Amino acid sequence: MLEAAGLTSVEETVYRLLVITPKASADEIAAQTGLGREQVEGVLAALTTKGLVISGDESPLHFTAAPPDVALLPHLQRRADALEQSRAAVADLLESYRSTRRQDAGHVIEVITGAEALRQHLRRLQDNARHEVLWFCKAQYVAMPSGSNRAEFDALARGVRYRVLYERAFFDDDGAVDNVIAGVRAGELARSVPHLPLRLAVADRETAICPLVPGGPYGSPGEPTTALLRDSSLLEALTALFERYWEDAVPLHVSASGTIVGPDDTEDTEVLRETDRRVLSLLVAGIADKAIASQMGLSRRTVQRRIQHMMALVGAGTRMQLAWHAARRGWL
Repeated sequence: MLEAAGLTSVEETVYRLLVITPKASADEIAAQTGLGREQVEGVLAALTTKGLVISGDESPLHFTAAPPDVALLPHLQRRADALEQSRAAVADLLESYRSTRRQDAGHVIEVITGAEALRQHLRRLQDNARHEVLWFCKAQYVAMPSGSNRAEFDALARGVRYRVLYERAFFDDDGAVDNVIAGVRAGELARSVPHLPLRLAVADRETAICPLVPGGPYGSPGEPTTALLRDSSLLEALTALFERYWEDAVPLHVSASGTIVGPDDTEDTEVLRETDRRVLSLLVAGIADKAIASQMGLSRRTVQRRIQHMMALVGAGTRMQLAWHAARRGWL
């Protein structure tokens, strides 16, 4: 356990013995640890050099342990400082690496040809995702039929967030509705828009896959040609495009009966209580939470909880989005 302080396992054994023993000779340490006399002498010499053991003047020599805080903490601090310097050096190297590769078009854009190669890259992109995957789902698949993307469920299970935008025509594909329901139940955040401009998958805002030429039944009849994009202005632009479409999209939920419902579907769970309507109207009027709570005779925490409930109900990420969805639903 003291390897981080620069001790070997044998040195730690001897030092721990001396910590709980006022003093001991090499023979006594050998007897209690089961180590050979010569090995103990070597360990004691090393510990003395490291300032962890002090020897007396009597014969035979007896050894005592230096106080752990005096002996060990400076070692740990020096190692922590060295580790921090190493981290800084790695960060500098990474920035140099990225700066060099940004000038290398072959690193920024990798061309993928063929459906099987595209499937492999899409699986790899999701397997390597750590935080979030963004996805544009257009109608008529190119390489991955609806329901075949098991990598999404594996990623969701390990905590990766999925935000998926479906264009309306997607739901006309065979089995599409059931597969979206399965995804939402597994944790996917889904929204719908009338039309999407392209197919797109982005992982952790670091890597993206998108077509170079139109594909699918209504696109190029040849093998799909797509691009794997890494850190670049183009990747940032595609991510911003996703966020723009996401902001205006309609949230999709799975009802208690197991069907997909949008904000215009009437469900008991989407009927606002009168208290929520009053909170919402005051919120939209620009009144602060504290003032809303005072005016309605509620606690500030209750007001914030009701607002969070309404945001979750419509799938809004911000209060501004909540106001927009509320206006569309006729809640105001």
